[in-house]
Amino acid sequence: MQPAGAGLPRIALTPGEPAGIGPDLCVALAQDAQAAELVALCDPALLQARAAALGLPLRLEPLTAEPTALDAYHPRSTKPQAPGTLRIDAVARLRAPAVPGRLDPRNARYVVDTLAAACRGCQSGRYDAVVTAPVHKGVINDAGLSFTGHTELFAEHCGGKPVMLLAAPGLKVALATTHLALRDVPAALNRRLISEVLDTLLAELPRRFGIRKPRITVCGLNPHAGEGGHLGSEEIAVINPVLEDFRAAGADVRGPLPADTAFLPPVLADTDVVLAMYHDQGLPVLKHLGFGKAVNVTLGLPIIRTSVDHGTALDLAGTGRADAGSLAAALAMAIAMATHSATAAG
Repeated sequence: MQPAGAGLPRIALTPGEPAGIGPDLCVALAQDAQAAELVALCDPALLQARAAALGLPLRLEPLTAEPTALDAYHPRSTKPQAPGTLRIDAVARLRAPAVPGRLDPRNARYVVDTLAAACRGCQSGRYDAVVTAPVHKGVINDAGLSFTGHTELFAEHCGGKPVMLLAAPGLKVALATTHLALRDVPAALNRRLISEVLDTLLAELPRRFGIRKPRITVCGLNPHAGEGGHLGSEEIAVINPVLEDFRAAGADVRGPLPADTAFLPPVLADTDVVLAMYHDQGLPVLKHLGFGKAVNVTLGLPIIRTSVDHGTALDLAGTGRADAGSLAAALAMAIAMATHSATAAG
C-alpha cells in the first residue's frame, strides 16, 4: 500500500468475461477523468475492439513491461487520469476472438489469469486495490475449471477469511454463507463460522470504512427467527450462543432477528451492517434499494477488492446500452478504501 500523500491510488481493473458488458463498462469508465490511476489488466486488443464497436475514444498507455522489485514504490500519478485514457497491464491474451454476447470456454483460463494477476499485483503493492467487472461462472466451469466466484478465488490466492459485503446508499449487508445451494446452508452454519464472520466485520469496518464501533444486526436463519424452536433450531443452538459471547465481550451485535423485520427503517437507522445467513436472504433487499449503485466488497483479505452488483448481461454487450453506474460506484469505493487504509496505516 502506498504511503499517505504519495499520489493518487493505483487501481487494478479487471474487465471480466470478454463476451459480456465488462469491457464496455471499462471503456465507458475511461471516458471521465478519474481521481486514480486506472490500470486495466487484460488483452489490450479486447478494449480497443470494444471501444471501436461503441464509437468511443480510448488511448491505452502501458504501465510497465514487467513488474520489478521496485515497482511497488514507483511514484503514483498526482493528476487525475485524463478522459479517454486507461493504463494497461497486458497480463494475459485471449485464446479466441471475443464476440459480444457469445460465450467461448476457450477464454475461461484467460479470465482466471487476469484475476490471479490482480491478486499478485495487490499483494506486491503494485496496485492499491482491485475493481472487478462481472465474470460468467458457468462458462468457466464448462471449461473444466473449478470456480465458484471472485470471493473464493481471491481467498485461494491471497489467504484470509473473506466475507462478502454489499453496500448501497443507506444499507450494508454482509453474508455468513455465499454461493451455496439453499439446501446446504443449514449444515454450513456453525458457531465457528459465525464467530469468524463477526470477527472479520468488527476488524474490517473500522479499518476499511472508519466505523469505529460497528453496530451489527444479525438475521436468524428460519422464518420468525425459528419461533422459539418451532420453526427450526439453528437460532437456539448456533446463532444466539455466538451473539451472547460477543455481547459479553462488548461488541454491539443484535439479534438474531427475523429477516422480515431486520430491514425495517427503525432497525436500519441504528445499524451499520446487517449480517444475513445466506445469499438470497439479504441481497434482494439491498438490490431493490440500490441496484445499479450497489458495490460488492470482499472483506477479510489482505487486499482491497470491490466489484459490481450485477452479472455479465450478454444481451447488452457491445450495444452501448450498458449502465456503468455500479462499476463507477465500485471504483469510488475502492479509491475511498485505499485512501482511508493508507491514512490509517500512516
